Amino acid sequence: DAVAQAVSRWRADELEAAVVARNGCAAAMRGIDAWRQHPQGRGVAEEPLLHRDAGPAAARPHWRVRRQRPLQGLRVLDLTRILAGPVATRFLAGYGADVLRIDPPGWEEPGTVPEVVLGKRCARLDLKSAEGLATLERLLGGADVLIHGYRADALARLGLDAERRRQLNPTLVDVSLDAYGWSGPWQARRGFDSLVQMSTGIAEAGMRAKGANRPVPLPCQALDHATGYLMAVAAIRGLTERLATGAGGSTRASLARSAQLLITHGGMLEGGPALAPESEADWSAAIEETSWGPARRVKPPMRIEGTPESWDYPASALGSSEAAWRDAAR
Repeated sequence: DAVAQAVSRWRADELEAAVVARNGCAAAMRGIDAWRQHPQGRGVAEEPLLHRDAGPAAARPHWRVRRQRPLQGLRVLDLTRILAGPVATRFLAGYGADVLRIDPPGWEEPGTVPEVVLGKRCARLDLKSAEGLATLERLLGGADVLIHGYRADALARLGLDAERRRQLNPTLVDVSLDAYGWSGPWQARRGFDSLVQMSTGIAEAGMRAKGANRPVPLPCQALDHATGYLMAVAAIRGLTERLATGAGGSTRASLARSAQLLITHGGMLEGGPALAPESEADWSAAIEETSWGPARRVKPPMRIEGTPESWDYPASALGSSEAAWRDAAR
């Protein structure tokens, strides 16, 4: 009640700006038309769904693609949080990739970690220390794929801008995520799925569709999940091109651009069909021995015919593995 009373004395856009100016995350609710007219909305609308840049041709890698485990032997360095990036790397792990997730000391994600660390090894590094940064650079040098959700200026402050990453590993497939897009006045703004739904008009459209008096976001973090699968596709496309030419490359995705795609094709925002009720068919039969005890997992939302998903590791706690590749002599 005290927060609501204090907030009521502000204009929404002014409060949003004040929170952001103090390095916080906030989003005023805007309608779809207001977002289209906003400078950031106009900038995002002109961006491609995925920004893709190929690197120079190099020596072709020695990588044997096996139908049952097509990504086996490939190393994926995971510098992501919460949902979008971890969904991408979980998918890659399901087809054989060695995914190593890196988190800072003390970082936890209560409630989400068991869902997204399936098939991964999870280590901790203090990137503000010389030793931690040197270890990360060694890992980058041996990686096939990097997937990261750090803002561009944050990695640059660590001395790991795009040019430095390419120097460390010329054939790296580099896939990155941003909240509000890669152009426009908000391109470096902090954000996450729920805030992007507020900014882009999705929560306001839900409110109108439901006849509610407060924001109604989507019933799940749909922008995160959708963008995560787009990032996985980008990584696989980058690997395919590297297999053919030897060249690395980079791809950039954003939650705001995924939101734009949903808005353009999203009749669901105006009151589409109800979600189907949960059924026994939604669940996997296997019991997974996670770090938090035995569990059943919801089945993956997609499959590749003839190439089943399977994971080498159950969901494990953050920091439970060493910050090293499995085959250090590769």
